[in-house]
Amino acid sequence: MFASSVLLIYTGGTIGMNHNPRTGALEPFDFEHLRSCVPELEQFSTEINTYQFDPPLDSSDMSPAMWTSLVHIIADNYDSYDGFIILHGTDTMAYTASALSFMLENLTKPVILTGSQLPIGQLRTDGKENLITSIEIAAARRPDGTAFVPEVCIYFNGHLMRGNRTTKKSVEEFNAFESFNYPHLADAGVQITYHEEYIHRPDFRLKMRPQFKLDANVIIFSLFPGVREDLIRHIIATPNLRSIVMRTFGSGNAPQSPWLIGALKQGTAAGKVIVNISQCMQGAVEMSRYDSGFRLKEAGVISGRNSTVEAAVTKLMYLQGKYEDNEQVRKYMSRSICGEITV
Repeated sequence: MFASSVLLIYTGGTIGMNHNPRTGALEPFDFEHLRSCVPELEQFSTEINTYQFDPPLDSSDMSPAMWTSLVHIIADNYDSYDGFIILHGTDTMAYTASALSFMLENLTKPVILTGSQLPIGQLRTDGKENLITSIEIAAARRPDGTAFVPEVCIYFNGHLMRGNRTTKKSVEEFNAFESFNYPHLADAGVQITYHEEYIHRPDFRLKMRPQFKLDANVIIFSLFPGVREDLIRHIIATPNLRSIVMRTFGSGNAPQSPWLIGALKQGTAAGKVIVNISQCMQGAVEMSRYDSGFRLKEAGVISGRNSTVEAAVTKLMYLQGKYEDNEQVRKYMSRSICGEITV
């Protein structure tokens, strides 16, 4: 077997936090604290090097600028390592995983995000298993030396999931994440079982192309019974806003109010990209299924299919950073770029 090496990037999050003795609240600590709590790291034959954000970030402070920083770190070290682990807070982990899946074009190595629900220093922490198994998966290679899982993933509580298909589902359970519309890439029990038919296989001859530019002129809003016309019109008319992720009912349905359809038509006529995403965790938008959905389609709203909200909004940022023409953004929103939707 080939010797393997992994770069462990610590951004912050619960896994590396400690209790403030004065307030009792959790606050960011540092990687040395985390390393001291996981002496098992010394048992790996894999070479593990580290990079630490200074100061560590709270998950809720994650931003497109930080995603760009992560892409720079991975790109600068890409040829030196077989895989990358990003220790990250759980609240925005699915957003970061989705963004990186688009920004790391032609990715041929594992980039695995993980963290924990309890700090690594607590007795019942889930952080140790998440970290140790993530390293094992990131270092796993085939006999020809290529990566076993060459894509951006989230590993949590025994499950390896495609990053841009994953959503945080619980603030209480160790099983905090799920990819509702895509099967797990691997499940870890006594053995790690890889589900190869679901793992993306890139062209390993191509170089990874990092993309650093994001355009965050996008907003998310949810429809609900009694939603106010003036507020929706105000959002759609926002200057410089390029796109909207609209969370609708069921399979992509919305109230049939003439004012709503009219406002959406005005928005799409003005060049704004409006993407229809279901409020349901599982299933896909089918705008031809009911009349209310069909009216949205007639208004120029495009289907987000079975995308997560996290993938839809970060995909729009990525495409808007890449294309000034919103017609190009519309075109690629309907296509699967890196397995984020089922077409």
